[in-house]
Amino acid sequence: MGRGKIEIRRIENITNRQVTFSKRRNGLLKKARELAVLCDAEIGLIIFSSTGRLYDFTSSSMKSVLNRYNNAKQDHQQVMHAKSEHKVYNNPMVVYLHVIMYSVICYI
Repeated sequence: MGRGKIEIRRIENITNRQVTFSKRRNGLLKKARELAVLCDAEIGLIIFSSTGRLYDFTSSSMKSVLNRYNNAKQDHQQVMHAKSEHKVYNNPMVVYLHVIMYSVICYI
């Protein structure tokens, strides 16, 4: 027999909410540790409670994980920008408009 589905919404009862947060936080931290060990993955997990308390897990150092994340994010943005430029400049209509604009500028 499987577990019943629960409706995913905010738990109104403060005590129940705190208990659920604590259990799920521990489960999430355990899963992060397991993923790091089983798959040799570099993991960085940051959790803030509703009271602002910090919980974190890293498989190496948080600084190295965050640096790697920021570098990967910048690389991804550059690739996406290059792809969008490629789409624009490979569009025949855009090339035609550039030729017209160049002709107008040269005429002036």
